[in-house]
Amino acid sequence: MTRVAVLGSGSWGTAFSMVLADAGADVVLWGRRQEVVDAIVSTHENPDYLPGIPLPETVAATSDAAEALRDAEVVVLAVPSQTLRGNLSAWVADLPPDCVLVSLMKGIELGTTRRMSEVIAEVTGAGPERIAVVSGPNLAKEIALRQPAASVVACADEGVAEKLQQVCLTAYFRPYTNTDVLGVEVGGAVKNVIALAVGMAKGMGMGDNSQASIITRGLAEITRLGLAQGADAATFAGLAGVGDLVATCMSPLSRNRTFGENLGQGMSLDEVVRTTKQTAEGVKSAESILALARAHDVDMPIVEHVAAAVHDGLPPGEIVRRIMSRSAKSEAD
Repeated sequence: MTRVAVLGSGSWGTAFSMVLADAGADVVLWGRRQEVVDAIVSTHENPDYLPGIPLPETVAATSDAAEALRDAEVVVLAVPSQTLRGNLSAWVADLPPDCVLVSLMKGIELGTTRRMSEVIAEVTGAGPERIAVVSGPNLAKEIALRQPAASVVACADEGVAEKLQQVCLTAYFRPYTNTDVLGVEVGGAVKNVIALAVGMAKGMGMGDNSQASIITRGLAEITRLGLAQGADAATFAGLAGVGDLVATCMSPLSRNRTFGENLGQGMSLDEVVRTTKQTAEGVKSAESILALARAHDVDMPIVEHVAAAVHDGLPPGEIVRRIMSRSAKSEAD
């Protein structure tokens, strides 16, 4: 039985703990807030993030990171992307020396424009054969309800990816392996920003044509940025690319789409933040993704305008006007 520590008791960390336990792993879930941990221990339910959904009895919980990490063969990181470096720096002394580090996070670090696997490598000194990423169309509530879904387990070492595949393979969760860590991470991070744009369009009353156009052109932006950094084009046509993009842009369960929809309905950024409990990764990552695009000389107009909306207060209606008035060009450009 594989011992797995899951650091982060939000919706996705909790849901993935269920997947791991159902696959036969020995799981310890770490939570920052003691009241959440106490609820999981006493009721085997996470009332703040997945209320009403029972967790497997084999999922233990603790607020002591050292306890969670003790003897762990696999360490799953499921904290907000902008807090990873600080959290991981505090945990690094307790990491078992040969553990595999798995990122569930979908963001680009502000200031450094590092992907999450790069932050993990910098903080821990782990080589690429010990760092993996799980990404795909994986809305946490649907996974927790054990609805069928597929995902991607990416690691530079294909053998490690295959071992992790078995650690999280269940009757309802089907992971595929991939060695393109860069492409999988770019797809996962940028799709959150595109989902904000789709949400804004929905909030302004725009229909399926508008939303499908944003999704399609958003995929073009994701692909351009990935290819400029050396990713495999095929990744963006798969689960971690178009699959994750469609789920995040179209589902009312998507935090980023819902955040954008509230903006499109006229709420201010501060108002949306006050009424939203969970992290919408695209809000903070938009700025760092735009900086990454400029560093690689990649044109990303949707990302550029979403960043202007969430950081500079550009009205959603003005975004539409500016994008629709851009010069006509070939779809391939």
